[in-house]
Amino acid sequence: MHMSDDVRITPQLDYDHMGVLMQAIHSADICVLYQTPDLVYRWAENLPAVLQDKWKENCRDSDFLPAEIAENMETTKLQILGSGKSASLEVHLTEEGEPVWFKFSIDCHRNKNGKIMGLITAGINVSELRRREQVLKILLREVSHRSKNLLAIMQSIAVQTARFSDNVGSFLKKFQGRIQSLSHSQDLVTDSNWRGALFQDLVYSQASSYVDFGNFRFSVKGKNPYLFPGAALHIGLAFHELIINSASYGALANEGGEVKISCSVIRPESADSSVRIYWEETFPTGNCEEQNWKLRFGSAVLERIVPTSVNGEATYKINCGRVTYRLTMPASQFDI
Repeated sequence: MHMSDDVRITPQLDYDHMGVLMQAIHSADICVLYQTPDLVYRWAENLPAVLQDKWKENCRDSDFLPAEIAENMETTKLQILGSGKSASLEVHLTEEGEPVWFKFSIDCHRNKNGKIMGLITAGINVSELRRREQVLKILLREVSHRSKNLLAIMQSIAVQTARFSDNVGSFLKKFQGRIQSLSHSQDLVTDSNWRGALFQDLVYSQASSYVDFGNFRFSVKGKNPYLFPGAALHIGLAFHELIINSASYGALANEGGEVKISCSVIRPESADSSVRIYWEETFPTGNCEEQNWKLRFGSAVLERIVPTSVNGEATYKINCGRVTYRLTMPASQFDI
């Protein structure tokens, strides 16, 4: 490291102190460069690899920086020399094909009389900070996208609930239950870092308020695929409808009733594989009219909203003492 007479170490800052400062600079991964007022470099310390190969004593910014960055640096430095005020700027470089960001703080070096003798440039690598900011922006965009999807689902639920409700009280009861269902499913999706939700976790979260899981009359068997977020929300809603109907009129409302849930993967090794979810409940009944049972158990959510939203197909059959629901959806909605 070479110094002019005007940059000579003073008695108060001996070489031991200088050694400590240099060690601190290296530990903090800070680079320091010194230029005379004619913008010619005299020395540099701890240069990063992306700059070190081209920098040399008596060079200028244009000798080791890309043309646009060098021009911006020199313009800024001339302004600093004219105003005497410090400034900072950030530059974007490329090292081995990877982006690297540096923040440079530039200030005047003055002698004891206040005369500007040169410029001191201190640079720090802020690449990790910028990468985190980029990841955060991506996450925020994803959150915004998912929030809009969730609002669209809620709007669809509100419309369908209102269409099949006889009065305000009926609407509020159904709508509140469906929103609570979405909340349970959303918790699972959030806990998985937005990956989705396991099928069986989804079933149990929806049934927890209505079912004693120690009771052999309620069973969940078969595969346990990861359902992607959109599918998880809608399938959670389907199970909410099935469980509510069952708890009101079917197997869960009858001591002799039984609910069996299964999940299977069709052609698991194929690109066009699919998941088939099957709900079956049976329960003893007295004399009944089949049409009355269909009116009780009928649901636009199960037959329209859910299958359409997961690009799947659904079959919903209701008879006295037996209710079945089969939902099939493509590979784009799950992961094994």
